[in-house]
Amino acid sequence: MKKIVYTALIAFAGTIANAQEVAQETNPFTFSGYIDTYYSYDFGNPENHTRPGFMYSYNKHNEATLNLGYVKANYAKGIVRGNFALMAGTYAQYNLAAEQDLMKNIFEANIGVKVSKTANLWVDAGIMPSHIGFESAVGKDCMNLTRSILAENSPYYEAGVKLGYTSKSEKWYLAAMYLNGWQRIQRVDGNQTPAFGTQVTYKPSGKATLNWSTFVGNEQPDTDRKWRYFNNFYGQFKVSEKTNLVAGFDIGVQQTANGSSDYDTWYSPVLIAQYKPTAKIQLAARGEYYQDKSGVIIATGTPNGFKTFGYSANFDYFVADNVLFRIEARSLNSKDEIFLKDNTPTTGNFFITTAMAISF
Repeated sequence: MKKIVYTALIAFAGTIANAQEVAQETNPFTFSGYIDTYYSYDFGNPENHTRPGFMYSYNKHNEATLNLGYVKANYAKGIVRGNFALMAGTYAQYNLAAEQDLMKNIFEANIGVKVSKTANLWVDAGIMPSHIGFESAVGKDCMNLTRSILAENSPYYEAGVKLGYTSKSEKWYLAAMYLNGWQRIQRVDGNQTPAFGTQVTYKPSGKATLNWSTFVGNEQPDTDRKWRYFNNFYGQFKVSEKTNLVAGFDIGVQQTANGSSDYDTWYSPVLIAQYKPTAKIQLAARGEYYQDKSGVIIATGTPNGFKTFGYSANFDYFVADNVLFRIEARSLNSKDEIFLKDNTPTTGNFFITTAMAISF
């Protein structure tokens, strides 16, 4: 009798476990969150507690504050997928300053539909992460604590429609976008000009990723239309089990005037190396240069425009699997006196940033 009861209990427990597994497999919703707090000290000592205007993330001086916090709901079932996330923090405050009030706290809001029965082909529409660059707004996904000048001055997000294809081998990803503009949810008043983007990603092996992304559009009212053409190239390489390397290069041109055949150019190379001596520790170093002589993206009003070298080094420690502590020292040096130190113009800027992030 005892054996019969015991067998029945085992069978009942197994039924419950199977039911839970089925429920997990069929539940189309997942929920997640992220909180990234930081403290940065700028030795230029800005009175308004805000770092130079071309920095949009981790840009508050001598304040313990929030860079980015969000809660996200994801839906995926069959041929339909969707994402919706609300955010807060200085990232949202400065990166979405030009957007309508009701849009400033939207991190993601998009829906996708698979449009082929035989191919991995999707149409996604809404507010999405940018197709440009290897750095994102989510700090834990980046090798360095702060973002490169290249990343800060190209789109973090975009709004529009995307057609994306992943090959059966998953080595190729191809995408084309119709966009509202260069990091814009809301179009510029008086602008009816469409903007476009493309992306080609190739993964020849599990140790390398090569990417080419483009943008074509106009960021002025149509009466003052100036076409912008932009290319983003990068390669990510797993050199060894402990060493990763990223090399990136951005170059863009924009018409000097409506209908002109003359163009202003800006460009930026960046190189990042990461080393993981232990499972809990990560080290990274970055070298970068950004030139925008004509001030298309970063206006300085100085004779040589924005010509700046940057160097940084950071130390990361995983307090737990989902909790990351980081500290970074960073130096910027420009040809002209575009920075301030105690309200006096200078060519250099040095700052130290610490951050603590948790994902759940």
